Amino acid sequence: MRHGHQFATATHASPLVWRHRPITGAAAGSQIRVRGAPDAPLLLGVDVGTTNVKAALYDLRGNVQVASSQRLPVDHPRPGWSQYDPDALFDATAAVMRHVLTQRGSAPVAGVAVASMAETAVPLSGAGEALHPAIAWHDERTRPQADWWRRHVGADAVYQRTGLPIVPIFGIHKLMWLREHKPEVYARTRVWLNVADYVAYRLCGVQATDVSLASRLMVLDLTERRWSDDLLSACGVDRSILPEVVQSGQRLGGVHAAGEAATGVPAGTPVAAGGHDHVCGALALGLTEPGDVLDSMGTAESLLTVVERPHLTVAMARGGYQQGAHVVPDRTYCNAGLYTSGACVEWLRSLFIPDEPDPYGVLERWASTSPVGSHGVFFLPHLRLPSPPVVALSARAAFVGLRASTERGDMARALLEGLAFEAHASLEGLVERMDLTLRHVRAIGGGTRNRTLMRIKAALLGHPLEVALHDEATTLGAALLAGVGAGLFRDATDAAARVTFTYDTVEVDDGWRAAYLRAYRSVYQALYPALVDLHHRIDALEDSSHVQ
Repeated sequence: MRHGHQFATATHASPLVWRHRPITGAAAGSQIRVRGAPDAPLLLGVDVGTTNVKAALYDLRGNVQVASSQRLPVDHPRPGWSQYDPDALFDATAAVMRHVLTQRGSAPVAGVAVASMAETAVPLSGAGEALHPAIAWHDERTRPQADWWRRHVGADAVYQRTGLPIVPIFGIHKLMWLREHKPEVYARTRVWLNVADYVAYRLCGVQATDVSLASRLMVLDLTERRWSDDLLSACGVDRSILPEVVQSGQRLGGVHAAGEAATGVPAGTPVAAGGHDHVCGALALGLTEPGDVLDSMGTAESLLTVVERPHLTVAMARGGYQQGAHVVPDRTYCNAGLYTSGACVEWLRSLFIPDEPDPYGVLERWASTSPVGSHGVFFLPHLRLPSPPVVALSARAAFVGLRASTERGDMARALLEGLAFEAHASLEGLVERMDLTLRHVRAIGGGTRNRTLMRIKAALLGHPLEVALHDEATTLGAALLAGVGAGLFRDATDAAARVTFTYDTVEVDDGWRAAYLRAYRSVYQALYPALVDLHHRIDALEDSSHVQ
């Protein structure tokens, strides 16, 4: 590790009682929830997501004591580009950390760990200076770099090492983009830190990455859990730029004076390696055994399935399924899901009701006015990228079946049905390729609040969905890793076993299941094949118009 200069289906042991307090000052605009806490050790978990940063304090049984969130500032310098100012990102993170710590009373903080979105990183100079904005995981500028990998290395060769298909989101593409378009910045870059790593570095001065985030760069040998010299040599990136890979939950160091001044976390508090946000959420929900599935429904939707070891087969590669390291040692995950789930809802909201104070409630009410099948309207939710097993980058979103009689309720319901169809197609392809038997399917995230969507998904899956009655699973997963780093738990599995969770089970409606399976098999599965050639033609038209 590099050292820089300072600069469960169960019920909670006790019921959660939330109190709401107004927030002023540095954390204005955030939301906080508080419950009374004894003077017992607490664990601080942080989640730096795509749109929000959250911090929460937990006791050693996983009961939340204080939680706060704040929106992250995101820059869009060009169409299709999204990036974060590293200092602004850290300042927002520090603000929510300070805020929860001021509410904790006299309880000591035993440890801290950070989870974050993946595929988003900060290049640092030798002096620890952030040199360039952190390019967001979903930023579209890195398509040429992904094309380079396909031409010069090959999708199968990359997959057999990393468990990842070649898509533009992965970290190595962003590092190569920096080399090609900002050579003066690349020349000064001495280390490339994922967002969680960067926040941990600002806390304790140690530069390292946990294995779950490292596996999202597309240059980690997933079997060996180390950087691949072959792939780095192929793309010409110096291995020294990449930080040491450590196990999630490993202690990195103690909070230094500058970290305390910025965040309020007491100096000396152990800082542990955190992890990929979706995987930390899986840990909190006890999803650590083969066949366990986490449905994390946020801006993107991750269908994370736990397996014992990587399945680096051609069938998995051709399906575009992503594999990575779990935060639990000796466990791998396979990832299906949607690149745009909540983002599709937000898109429709922005078009129809941009100023509505409760837009999601309105959309669900609209959807409830349309019957199963949305009067023949279908929605293909490929707003950014297609979902596995579709791998063509030319895929686009589409409404199909519109008529003069189509109403907004039909479009709202069709969007929800399209999200459920797409998630089902993605998970179905993964289960078939790996011959999996599902154990638990547990869901977290903002999308779970849409009851209509959850009922449609359960019907298609033919398996009950357990919706976690706790919206901070990722911060809890990070807090559990903090406890591992502080020596309070033997390992991540032991930490997860201490936690109890309450779930709301969404049962399968057999009538809906029959209707939705007919619609899925007869129409939805044919949508993408029917439209793919048109999407290629649209791309060609756009390319020719750019030339003119």
